[in-house]
Amino acid sequence: MTIPGTQHLRNKDFTVKVVRAIENSLKEINKPIKLMHVCGTHEHTISKYGLRTLLPKSLEILSGPGCPVCVCPAADIDKAIELGKRENTIIATFGDMIRVPASNLSLAELKAEGADVRIVYGPHDAIKIAKENPDKEIVFFAIGFETTAPLIGYELQSGPPSNFSVICAYKLIPAALELLISQSQLRIDGFISPGHVSTIIGLKPFKIFSDAYRVPNVIAGFEPNDVLLGILMLLQQIKNKKFETLNEYSRVVKPEGNIIAQEIIADVFESVSSPWRGIGRILDGGLAIREKYEKFDADKKFDIKIEKSQDIPPGCSCHLVMVGKIYPTECELFRTSCTPLNPIGPCMVSMEGTCSIYYKYQ
Repeated sequence: MTIPGTQHLRNKDFTVKVVRAIENSLKEINKPIKLMHVCGTHEHTISKYGLRTLLPKSLEILSGPGCPVCVCPAADIDKAIELGKRENTIIATFGDMIRVPASNLSLAELKAEGADVRIVYGPHDAIKIAKENPDKEIVFFAIGFETTAPLIGYELQSGPPSNFSVICAYKLIPAALELLISQSQLRIDGFISPGHVSTIIGLKPFKIFSDAYRVPNVIAGFEPNDVLLGILMLLQQIKNKKFETLNEYSRVVKPEGNIIAQEIIADVFESVSSPWRGIGRILDGGLAIREKYEKFDADKKFDIKIEKSQDIPPGCSCHLVMVGKIYPTECELFRTSCTPLNPIGPCMVSMEGTCSIYYKYQ
């Protein structure tokens, strides 16, 4: 199939051709296939454009843990809340983070009680707040995957003011994929790998899945036909018994990734065993601030200890949704007591959360 530049991305005729090719590939494979993506933006595209309704029933597209807000442990939010209760302390973070439920309350509820919690677009805004408030401690609650880590890394390299520090809650996607492969009950036949993360880390970190685990994966973009092409490229590998890491999103993702961003991450952070909310501790699943930048590490600076936290409230099934074991509609709280206006679990908060997306589009 010839792909004509980028004009195919929302071309209906091209969509029809790809869907037919998917149908033919599945007929030749002649067995049920499970593919998984690990990106909230991919789920947004799939649900918004009804892509599952175009595909044969023998093909299942699972939604994995691709929402950084959703996988952030309650203990990290509890730390931010405890710091936010202190006098002369400002907590700065992203908009969707403040509404995520923690063990007892959210940062939004803490703000309603009078704490100084501010929404920022990025770490540079938080540093500006620190410079404008030299008599206060500014704590930036940093969440995300490899995509956003270079931003705070660059700011720490640049020497922020001494009243600035970071709660580091960054997670690493390849380690999570490796855990998902080990879940035998999922029986994942291929991965639609995240385009945003791949712009930073390139293709190499994903090759272990095709080379060692013999699970094909395709880095895909975010237009409807990007996703469908990614699915077709996976099915063709499965049909031909090939196991490769392919790049559908080549107009943005380079094989080597962003070398400068990788160097920033390597200088400022080190990979550590890290808890993912509702999933558990993952080897090399997160980032921690290195010793040479530890004066900006809120954990070291304030020595906050959370003795007990609650990741998943009673009745909530976010932990099963995030690893593709159930769909949001199978949770007893979905659309009843758990809604975007009253989120009980983390998956209902962010626009990248699977439950929030299903609530809007399904």
